[in-house]
Amino acid sequence: MKVLNQILSKIIDRKDLSRLIQELKSQNKTIVFSNGCFDLVHRGHVEYLAKAADLADVFILGLNTDQSVSRLKGSQRPLQDQEARAILMAGFSFIDYVILFDEDTPLELITAVQPNVLVKGNDYKIEDVVGYDIVKKNNGIVQTIELTDGYSTSRIIDKIKKS
Repeated sequence: MKVLNQILSKIIDRKDLSRLIQELKSQNKTIVFSNGCFDLVHRGHVEYLAKAADLADVFILGLNTDQSVSRLKGSQRPLQDQEARAILMAGFSFIDYVILFDEDTPLELITAVQPNVLVKGNDYKIEDVVGYDIVKKNNGIVQTIELTDGYSTSRIIDKIKKS
């Protein structure tokens, strides 16, 4: 249970966020933030997240709640509930904190975190990344990371449906 408790302690809620951010900023830690649904985690996700983690001292991942995923991806999603997805993501050694958000975009969360580095996949144009203006206003960096070809949740779901 020691390892599981370590994993669970990485899942934080909004009421703990401001204290955590103050603490990290007082230690001059560079904070990277990214977000997503991470419904079926695959190689592309792992490589993307590992590259994002390399950009900072502390990696905070915003994770869409079940309701948010359903609104964005359709009523058949998510395939895994938010607790399962949060535990899975917190299990990665390179992710320091996981926080759920229920909104359709992570704008409120980005405003609260004020990351030094905001990361999305290179399927986004930098200036179209939600939170771009907030991060740039605070002299932060918005960066896109090349995605691993051939890996997507949709592709996995389609493959499962065909078999």
